[in-house]
Amino acid sequence: MQRTFVESSTLRSAGHDAQSDAQSAILELQFRNGAVYLYGLVPRSVYRDLLGSPSQGAYFNQIIRGKYPYQRVQRPSSPRH
Repeated sequence: MQRTFVESSTLRSAGHDAQSDAQSAILELQFRNGAVYLYGLVPRSVYRDLLGSPSQGAYFNQIIRGKYPYQRVQRPSSPRH
């Protein structure tokens, strides 16, 4: 899945994998700490609104977090010393 980089203090990138006729699909979010999560059954409109939001972190917390099934697919990056 191709992700779009975003200007956010919470998120690094976001992607949405939907077939042209699908109304909802997988939303893939990469957080600033390096963790990657997949959120299921996310409408295309939610992805578009996330990208267009003035605060993608706030949008994520209000609209996505806790509302869709999810799976972590990559752990956060280790802090560099």
